[in-house]
Amino acid sequence: MEYIDAFYNALINILPFTNQGQQAFFFMLVGIFIGFWVGILPGLGGAATLALMLPFIYKMDPTSAFAFLLGSNAVTATTGDITSILFGVPGEGTTASTIVDGHPMAKKGEAGRALGAALMSSLVGAIFGAFVLALAIPIAAPLVLSIGSPEFFMLALLAITFVGSLSGGNIVKGLMAGGLGLMISTIGLDPIRGVPRFTFEGILGLGPSIFLWDGIALVAVTVGLFAIPEIIDLAIKGTSIAREQVGKLGGVMEGVKDTFRHWWLVLKCSALGAYVGILPGVGGGTAQWVAYAYAVQSSPNKERFGKGAVEGVLGPGAANNSTRGGDLITTVAFGIPSSVSTAILFGAFLIQGIVPGPDMLNPAKHLTLTFSFVWIIIVANIITVAACFLFLKPLAKITNIRGSLLIPFLLVLIYLGGFTVKNSFGDMIMVLLFGALGWLMVQFDWQRPPLLVGLVLGTITERNFWISTRAYGFDWLTHPGVLIIAVFIVGAIVYSIRQILREKRKPPSTVTEAAAPEPDTAMLMSPVYRPIFALFFVGLFIYVLRETFFEIRPMEERAALFPIALGIPCLALALWAFGQELFHVLRRPTCAANPGETALSLEPAVVRRRAFSIVAWILGFFLAIWLLGFPVAVPTACFLYFRFAGGEKWPISIFLSLTAGAVFYGLFDYFLHLPFPEGIIFQLLGN
Repeated sequence: MEYIDAFYNALINILPFTNQGQQAFFFMLVGIFIGFWVGILPGLGGAATLALMLPFIYKMDPTSAFAFLLGSNAVTATTGDITSILFGVPGEGTTASTIVDGHPMAKKGEAGRALGAALMSSLVGAIFGAFVLALAIPIAAPLVLSIGSPEFFMLALLAITFVGSLSGGNIVKGLMAGGLGLMISTIGLDPIRGVPRFTFEGILGLGPSIFLWDGIALVAVTVGLFAIPEIIDLAIKGTSIAREQVGKLGGVMEGVKDTFRHWWLVLKCSALGAYVGILPGVGGGTAQWVAYAYAVQSSPNKERFGKGAVEGVLGPGAANNSTRGGDLITTVAFGIPSSVSTAILFGAFLIQGIVPGPDMLNPAKHLTLTFSFVWIIIVANIITVAACFLFLKPLAKITNIRGSLLIPFLLVLIYLGGFTVKNSFGDMIMVLLFGALGWLMVQFDWQRPPLLVGLVLGTITERNFWISTRAYGFDWLTHPGVLIIAVFIVGAIVYSIRQILREKRKPPSTVTEAAAPEPDTAMLMSPVYRPIFALFFVGLFIYVLRETFFEIRPMEERAALFPIALGIPCLALALWAFGQELFHVLRRPTCAANPGETALSLEPAVVRRRAFSIVAWILGFFLAIWLLGFPVAVPTACFLYFRFAGGEKWPISIFLSLTAGAVFYGLFDYFLHLPFPEGIIFQLLGN
């Protein structure tokens, strides 16, 4: 009965029938509006959008905060199908598979039918995934309550292992990236004894080192790691987002009927998406291709796929959205993010002072909030699909927007997201540092999601490790639950190795070749630098162990326990990765992509020039904000970019710059009353 009451109250709390519901519903609409455009416009993914929105939830109540975040995240896969079908350009990485049959349908004059099928199957998938989440809560509750600190520590390692080994790419690099995220989480005051760790006091001096006592902000890392590489890539391409014109959009209702004609396929693919979403480290990127492969294999007419089969649109459409409900299960019940988006949502839990796990399933604590996630996903997708059906033609025209018109606004959001965490320019510097790291990781083929998951889980992992060793010594390593989870960790690594070896032995399949999306990121760095980048991590972990043994351990031995336990295997992984990269370069120096090769086949000199230009503008925006302050720098820097980097005409540059300044002042200064300091120049003039 308590679960039924919580389920009902959760619905009331997000609908505009009460004061609480009105506020949550309003913020959900705002989130839907933001996610709507993010899904339509390629260049900024749903995960990066969540990261940019995190700073704005500090003053919200938990229901409103998650209505805002889940509202924006729940709709990006739905609206991303629009650009995938009309232009063959995925609005989201999780909608790339829709291109395979959706875009050929558009070329054959069946764009409306493809869009109708994608939107309706997405709605069915979203509702299916939400109810999977609802049904899983009563089942998960007793299981979660029986888990202790040793098992939670091992579950955290399992999450990082899954993300590192199953999210694609090199296993050693993925695991090392996860370890790096855990290590970054140890920067600041030790949570057990309050001992400063890795604050670089000898290098930076006392003042900047005190800034690091609070640790590295999750928002700054996430924004830098994911958003800045996307902006660099968008600037390098230098084209309008859509390079084809949209034809007539008839036959939408025929696509809706297709969803119900193939209802069994839609339900099966929804179930596949929910199941894949539950698996940590797999996520929507895999779910879409699993569903597409199932749609092909289950069809008696396989030759139609890749040429405009509506089933090739229905399967991925359903799976993409059902994944959103599935991947929340492990996050809410076990505190294990199963994707980049849920890792960022995990950070939102911490911002709200809520720890995912048993409390989320307790009727006396946060069960109503947990059930509100179910209703937010359902209501947000119903609103989004209805809006898409009403505005399909105008939405198609929006995708012709030039990338140069987006970049200044994105840069403002990036720096604003970093600054508002602690109202500090130091976090903006962190955005730049992790932006550089994220871009280099893309260039040298290192996975970024494991780093983020490691950072998110770091504090909880260390706390459970400390409690386990404090309570049981090292006998906890022999607990049955710990051993079972250890078997899963080893199994994930072995499975990933077997999959890699199997892929190397067989030629690419026809489906894989047809479905493979074009590369998104320009390759600028020569393969020769790959070992040097790996050597950077070797040096980093040597420094970590040196600081731990000679600086931290003499002050407090317990504060050094986790860094030692983490640093030694991470150093071994870094050395292994360095050896792999060195062998790769020495034996096969020409196997990597040529520098400057992009999806647009640009000349290397053009790619380098555009890359250096956008990096200079990214730094220039930071410099303008530091010298002039946000209110003055926003319109000024935007105008300079529009006029001189984007080559826009004077009237457009002036209008857009004044609009950016007015929106910034009205929303963040006047409405939200965020305290922005004066720029250095004005401070000097005032003195």
